[in-house]
Order: sequence, then C-alpha cells, then structure tokens
Amino acid sequence: MVTVATWNLENLYRPGHAFGPPNDWVYQRKLDALADAVTEIDVDILAVQEVGDPEALADLTALLPDHWHRCLSACPDARGIRVGFASRLPFLDSADITAFPEPLGSIRISDGSDPHSFASRMGRGALKVRVETEIGMLDLLTTHLKSKLLTYPGNRFAPHDEDERARFGAYALYRRAAEAATVRAAATALLEDPTGHRPTRDDPAVIVLGDLNDTAGAATTQVLHGPPGSQIGTGGYPRPDRGDRTRLWNVAPLIPEERRFSRIFEGQRELIDHILISHRLLDHLDAASTVTASLPGITADPTLRRAAACSDHAPVVARLL
Repeated sequence: MVTVATWNLENLYRPGHAFGPPNDWVYQRKLDALADAVTEIDVDILAVQEVGDPEALADLTALLPDHWHRCLSACPDARGIRVGFASRLPFLDSADITAFPEPLGSIRISDGSDPHSFASRMGRGALKVRVETEIGMLDLLTTHLKSKLLTYPGNRFAPHDEDERARFGAYALYRRAAEAATVRAAATALLEDPTGHRPTRDDPAVIVLGDLNDTAGAATTQVLHGPPGSQIGTGGYPRPDRGDRTRLWNVAPLIPEERRFSRIFEGQRELIDHILISHRLLDHLDAASTVTASLPGITADPTLRRAAACSDHAPVVARLL
C-alpha cells in the first residue's frame, strides 16, 4: 500500500519572519500539531504548500517517525512560500515547472502597461518528482495555484471601488487558469503517447496534488482533468475510451460527503485541495479522505493567523493498494 497526501501548511516559517510565528513557543506548538497529524495519516509521500523556510520543513520531518527525504521548489512567490514534497521514499528525479506553455504567452495580472502588469510564469513554481514504490514508479506533481484572495496595488486587501474589484477578480482568474494549464501541460507530457494506443497496465502512473484554490467543479480545476468525461461517479466512468490515457481523475467523489472539505472560509466548507490520478492508478485506488477534526474557520484577513497553532487547510489523503 502507498499513501499519498497533500497539505497546505500555512506559512511554515521559523520565528523572525514577517509572515512567521511570533515566537519559538508558537512555532513549536504548530510543528507538534503538524507532526501529530502526519503521523496519524501514516503517509508515505506528502505534497506540501506554503513552505517559507526550507529549514522549517526540516524541523517538521525531524519530528516524524522514520527517515524522511525532502524536495522543495526553487521558485517561491514574492512572499517566499513554495511547494515541495516530504517522503519516506527517496526521490529519483525532480524538476521545477514555472514557464507557461509557449502558445499561451503572457497574461495580464494587474492594471497598467509596465512589465510587472503581465506574467508569463507561474506565481509559485510547481514541482515534479519521481519515486519508486510498491506499486511501481510514480511521477508526482504538486502545485499551489493563484489564490482567490484578491490583493490590490499597495498591498491592499480592499478595492477602491467595485470596478477595481471586478478587474482584479478577472486578473486572478486569468492567472489561476494559466497556472492550471501549465501543470496540465506537464502532466500531459508524462502521459501522452504519440502512437495513440489505448491505455494499458504499462502506462505512466501520474499523480497531481496541491492547493488548487477552487472546488472540484471549478473550470480551473477541470482544466487538469484533460479530456472531458469519465470522472468518478459519472456515467462514463466505467466505459473505457481513448481519452483515458491522458485523463486525470479527481479522487474527491470518494471522500465521505461529511468530510468533503479542506477549508472553512467565512463559515463555508469548501474542498480546494485536490488529488488527481492517472488511468493506471484507478485499479489501485482504495480510499480517499480528509483530516478535518481540528480545522479552524478563517476570514479574508490573513494577518489574523500569524500565531495560529495549526494550518487553515486540512490534509487530503488517498490510499493506493
């Protein structure tokens, strides 16, 4: 059995950073809570988001049973947070994913005409790793797509007017969609076969995990599916077709409905962290769940969470036999 999970660790910094905990006591309390949860899940490969200090992830894995390997993206965002993996199994290969696919070019992300108003790369780089497991070789990609939380020029969280709110909502959506397309292109490169044959047991095993910052039904999340149709729980699911080789399946429908959320925002439960698997892994998929017992509710003001003793996201877990 192989257990994979994804977890946004929420500003994992050592004390002393502007976005980190105010003191060592708060920091250690958070590390202990994170380590207890990872140990309870008994995960083999954990995709992580919002790692601010590489040393902080080392502090976390030092509290876990067994020896853990770490691999982090070399492409953090302006705040310094990045994605990565912690694994009981060694990494055989890794690569950063940053540039938008060539035909996509650049997109507008802010008002103005200067170069900073456009982007041709992901705000936070995605990361691809390869691991040898009991069920074969796995290629895993983790990402943290553009947040739905809007920020405005001058680091404002409130717009001057509703026109500005609408524009920046569109800019955020442009970016999240472009980043989803970038991760999808990386997955397609691993999955596609120029001969166009139907899926076989020898096809690549690919898993995409991360904080997609939107629900399973959102257009940006569905970009990652690849060919449409055949998702778990639909009428097309049991019927093979040529799209299966490059399709990805979201495990969300297998999460018990009462636990099908990974964040509580303004009192609303929402599943915005996801695991998607390729065709060869469907027969191995045993169960999916979240760990929501201690999940706090949050608001749109991120400054209130600096002294938090836990993450504002729940881990999403999938077990493969």
